[in-house]
Amino acid sequence: MPDLLWDDVKNIFDPDVMGSLPDVSVADTSIDDWQAVLDLVRSRGWACEYSEDGGVLRLPRAEVMLGRGVEASVMLRIWPAPGVLAIFHPYAADSIDFDVDLRELQGQVQLNVLCGFLRAIGRRLSKPVLFAPETDSGHPVLGFDVDADRVVLLTAPHFTSP
Repeated sequence: MPDLLWDDVKNIFDPDVMGSLPDVSVADTSIDDWQAVLDLVRSRGWACEYSEDGGVLRLPRAEVMLGRGVEASVMLRIWPAPGVLAIFHPYAADSIDFDVDLRELQGQVQLNVLCGFLRAIGRRLSKPVLFAPETDSGHPVLGFDVDADRVVLLTAPHFTSP
């Protein structure tokens, strides 16, 4: 059974309501947590691309990546499935932040991929993974709940679609 049902959350995935690139984050992290995410990417065989100042490089260890983030424009792109992209911004060790493109996440199949991705990260780190509107990152609407061991709605979907 899926964590969330598309019909229950489709208004949350409306780019006109949430912004096209909602914020996903894991708070209170460390370099070890970043490394755990990098190890997860490798172990799952997820496609990824690491770049600095626009040049694609081999994925380094977390401490190297985070050290370069201050000096260079660093980006880590991860595709947990074809057509579903998460763009990580490795600027600081204390928070793992990334964006997803809602235009790619339309329907139950893509929602299941996103939930599986959030669940995998949350389980690996034993921490909540929160998904919030691009314009209001302080108010997450869904996320991985460690105790429930699944992705849950954090607020009732009160958005209306045109």
